[in-house]
Amino acid sequence: QVQLVESGGGLVQPGGSLRLSCTNSGSIFNINAMGWYRQAPGKQRELVASITRSGITNYADSVKGRFTISRDNAKSTMCLQMNSLKPEDTAVYYCKAVRDGIVYWGKGTLVTVSS
Repeated sequence: QVQLVESGGGLVQPGGSLRLSCTNSGSIFNINAMGWYRQAPGKQRELVASITRSGITNYADSVKGRFTISRDNAKSTMCLQMNSLKPEDTAVYYCKAVRDGIVYWGKGTLVTVSS
């Protein structure tokens, strides 16, 4: 069973940090690909970062060096540590998981970067 719930969004000033979490109601051990996507108003949803079960990561160029993705299979949780946030990082952030060819999405958490 895959039911993804995001948390950790909120309002932060430019230069600040937030940590997003994505928790599955069941185990994530057998989920290979997981990732964070975001969608800003009027824009398409885009990949932020992804991580495989073995820990191989991939980042969008716009967040490299600022964001770090991680997962804890034992806790069925994936996280996104976001540092040095910019106004252009403002978006709804979604958790995605792919298992057995089926794509699952969380409902999203809003991140607003503004002074």
